[in-house]
Amino acid sequence: MKRTLLSFIMPCLAAFAMAQPGGGFGGFGGFQQQAKLETSQEWKDVNYAGDDQAYHTCDIYLPKKEAASYPVVIHIYGSAWFSNNSKGNADLGTIVKALLDAGYAVVCPNHRSSMDAKWPAQIHDIRAVIRFVRGEAAKYKFDTSFIATSGFSSGGHLSSTAATTSGIKQTKVGTVDIDLEGNVGNYLNESSTVNAACDWSGPVDLTAMDCGEGMKMGDNSPEDVLLGSKLAQEPDKYRSLSATYYVSKKNPPIIIFHGEKDNVVPCCQGKMFYELLVAAGVKTEATFVPEGGHGMGMYSEENLQKMVNFLNAARTGK
Repeated sequence: MKRTLLSFIMPCLAAFAMAQPGGGFGGFGGFQQQAKLETSQEWKDVNYAGDDQAYHTCDIYLPKKEAASYPVVIHIYGSAWFSNNSKGNADLGTIVKALLDAGYAVVCPNHRSSMDAKWPAQIHDIRAVIRFVRGEAAKYKFDTSFIATSGFSSGGHLSSTAATTSGIKQTKVGTVDIDLEGNVGNYLNESSTVNAACDWSGPVDLTAMDCGEGMKMGDNSPEDVLLGSKLAQEPDKYRSLSATYYVSKKNPPIIIFHGEKDNVVPCCQGKMFYELLVAAGVKTEATFVPEGGHGMGMYSEENLQKMVNFLNAARTGK
């Protein structure tokens, strides 16, 4: 992403996103009307970390058609990592509805923003959610034989990174030692691995945000704020933030959706990710929408069904 957008927009966006339901990697394109979901049960503001922090809460939705247990998708909102409380606007009328209609339980978590804590705190929170799903499976009717992540924009980044780092607790990225597991929550003995992931318009290689004609972010991009650094000064930190860095044949199935007219997160991000996954032998699919923007024009019935079909295939081994 080029670095010369009205520089004042970033602090304004940060303040706005912290207070309001946000959408989009840069806070644009993800806003939508509140959806009325058809469910059998719902729980709001459940704390997955065992503390009193709103950024450690999640909303849980069970499908209208009742069952003894449900496979689970954790869907993560987009906010350029600036929002710590946007779970109530996490693509409820599109992605979440499609998942519920297909028989998946959906967990929409908050996570710490870049103002609350620097990377890797955000992946620590998502891993805590995954462990919480396993630890509280009986209470919420979760079928833990299948847990997937999904996310839009910066949520797509977290979903993708949870998948490509699945099974890796700690590693070294160049000069950077990174703890990918963290110690958030009460279920530290549970696994944080996932069985599949969906990436909707996510920034996945934070060393190459200039790969296309993206939004110009001024002196401090969202990833600069998240890392408290600059790419030229500490490139290994940006590699440690990138889902692409961890791609290997051990990754679970990952499906990618990206708009070719996305002016916030350039489509080349999704295309690079897809090519790396294919080369590594990971089960993957990608849909690049010719007229798709950053969220806009992306949630067609066809695309939502592709997501469901891909998750069904990953779950059943077909």
